[in-house]
Amino acid sequence: MAAKPRFRKDTADTSAPAPASDETHPVDQTLPPVKMFTSGLQHVAAMYAGVVAPPMIVGPAVGLNARDTAFLMGASLFTAGIATLLQTIGFWKIGARLPFVNGVSFAGVTPMVAIGRERGAEGISVIFGAIIVASVLGFVLTPYFSKLVRFFPPVVTGTVITLIGVSLLPVAFNWSQGGNATADDYGSMKNIGMAGLTLLIVLVLRKVLRGFLQQIAILLGLVVGTLVAIPLNMTDFGAIKDAGLVGFPTPFHFGAPQFEIAAIISMCIVMLVCMTESTADMLALGKIVDRPADERVIEGGLRADTLGSAISPFFNGFMCSAFAQNIGLVAMTKVRSRFVVAAGGAILILLGLCPVLASVIALVPLPVLGGAGIVLFGSVAASGIQTLATAALEKGENALIVAAAVGIGLIPIAAPQFYHAFPSDLLVVLDSGISTGCVVAIVLNLAFNHWGGKGSSARLLPQARVGE
Repeated sequence: MAAKPRFRKDTADTSAPAPASDETHPVDQTLPPVKMFTSGLQHVAAMYAGVVAPPMIVGPAVGLNARDTAFLMGASLFTAGIATLLQTIGFWKIGARLPFVNGVSFAGVTPMVAIGRERGAEGISVIFGAIIVASVLGFVLTPYFSKLVRFFPPVVTGTVITLIGVSLLPVAFNWSQGGNATADDYGSMKNIGMAGLTLLIVLVLRKVLRGFLQQIAILLGLVVGTLVAIPLNMTDFGAIKDAGLVGFPTPFHFGAPQFEIAAIISMCIVMLVCMTESTADMLALGKIVDRPADERVIEGGLRADTLGSAISPFFNGFMCSAFAQNIGLVAMTKVRSRFVVAAGGAILILLGLCPVLASVIALVPLPVLGGAGIVLFGSVAASGIQTLATAALEKGENALIVAAAVGIGLIPIAAPQFYHAFPSDLLVVLDSGISTGCVVAIVLNLAFNHWGGKGSSARLLPQARVGE
């Protein structure tokens, strides 16, 4: 009997697009140019707000004017594109070579604001210096950190993936209300109604469309929602009028980076948090695309994360890490090609170099994005629940592990002020439900299923080698 063709599992350098064939894994397949562009644009639309939000917060906090803050936003788009290409295309041992989107990490916003406020006009240079050092140290630690993949059996990965989705849902709810809690129309029926309409449009399009159009239902929903929002005066065309045609993020626009110990330590903690979350995201994405992320894939992905973060400050960008919302997009559309996400990375670079194009993407009102986000982020949580269904929760204390980890991971969401009396340095970790839930799940799995000689179905993952 002839052997059945198998998907190619190797993670060797496959930067050149391979022609689609029965033996080519969907992750390594390319799509026709139009499909490649529109699918990549869909990824950009899903993560655009998340990329520009951190510079919008950090810029004013460190004393930058509106013009310099806009410059930071363009630089963040540019560096997010570079980091995404490092992940998807990669070179040498750098890159997960999965449909993995990278962008500015929210984990660093609070520490960066604290650093900037304490140092006045020089704060941005101190932030960039701290990011460079933390990223280089992270790159060095990557081979050791990637070995943690052994501690992510289904009971842990399912818990973390579920937490990723649930942790992102408040972001969608905030967008649905308008995004700015100080605005007069925040939470108005108009905003929430637009979010609900967009959600309905996406669901209807997913139901009635077929083939490629069904795969880009999110993008079509965003377009239709934006068109509906125009006569309701929910779109702002002022950004297009003020945007320039060309704008290159000049290296070290704000001056040479400065290096201060306290700031470096703070950003090193953020880097560890980012590496933990990226590891969980790669495991989640690996399951969704049917290419499990083994130790070598994790190592390549973390190298791309840290290298992208080290490069970012040279072009006035911040620390980069995985964007979980795009994992939901992959899960929903079933488009698994990493070259589609690479096309999205190229679009991000173009947006960073052409402010007027970036402003067109920014036309999408946040309530419209929030309605689509509910589906995207919910899809991630659903993938986690699917993984938990394979975790043998009826055996041993696995159900207890999930209960405790999810409960603790939900604290920052359900009770945002729960840790208000704790030192600010600890809040970098505690305010991330994904990180705390991940640590709790790993520790409890070891305590209940391994320490003391007790065995269980939730064993450590074997260190699978490439090609196995």
